[in-house]
Amino acid sequence: MSKKPVSPLRQRLIDDITARLFSEDTKRDYVRNVRNFTAFLGRSPDTATSDDLRRFQLHMAQQQVSPWSINAAIAALRFFFTVTLERPDLVRPLRIVNEPRKAPVVLSQEEVARLLEAAPGLKYKAALSVAYGAGLRVSEVANLKVSDIDSERMTVRVEQGKGRKNRNAMLSPQLLTLLRLWWKEGKRRGLMLPHGWLFPGRGCTDPISTRQINRAIHEAAEAAGIRKRVSPHTLCHSFATHLLEQDVDIRVIQVLLRTTTYCPQTRGRADLLSVPPPVRRNRSDNQAVHLSRH
Repeated sequence: MSKKPVSPLRQRLIDDITARLFSEDTKRDYVRNVRNFTAFLGRSPDTATSDDLRRFQLHMAQQQVSPWSINAAIAALRFFFTVTLERPDLVRPLRIVNEPRKAPVVLSQEEVARLLEAAPGLKYKAALSVAYGAGLRVSEVANLKVSDIDSERMTVRVEQGKGRKNRNAMLSPQLLTLLRLWWKEGKRRGLMLPHGWLFPGRGCTDPISTRQINRAIHEAAEAAGIRKRVSPHTLCHSFATHLLEQDVDIRVIQVLLRTTTYCPQTRGRADLLSVPPPVRRNRSDNQAVHLSRH
């Protein structure tokens, strides 16, 4: 948030958002959209009428604002008027608009292999491999800790993922091997302590930023000669698509991507790093539950 003085009304909005444990991104979006409405209105938003809100939505449509942005503004204004101002009657004219659905960009397994090999350094190769091999979103990859890697259960623990839920993602032996290589390299360079981030940022006290991961995948795509418009979420889409191509049940894929339950039925059926199915772990593997125990 800005360091400028915050008005009592904006502070009340921020307090209402904070009390409901919304994410920082949601807080930022809500405050920005209410500020945009205030600029359109030309006066304090607590003096707005239902007709003012209707005119604001019409204004956004005439300015060819994207459906996604219009709906984000509506969500913010509904919260502001319903919760902060306790005037739910004012937002009745607001209407959610249909968002055109586009087919997500999906890479072939050969393109994924080229992309990962072209990653700018071992850390980014490991981070992008986790996004693909475990089906994680970029924020989930960025916030992983060393202790989240469980080599005994062959899972990756995702804390506060989509929907603020915890879940366990699948971990293949080949991905585990790559993560161990990165952990040893990071430990040698003094990057893993004291905060325990699996992918520490430049200062090591904070995790790697999602922007850094985005920049890395764009560099890797260019180096690999991939012309498709890729992002870290492209790897997540490719993860799901390749599982479907291997006849994994759609309900299992939904569990792996969204819920708190881990489905061991997928183990050995969908090795997403183009390597053989998982094998029985030997005694030394069983003794090393987490990366940090090696």
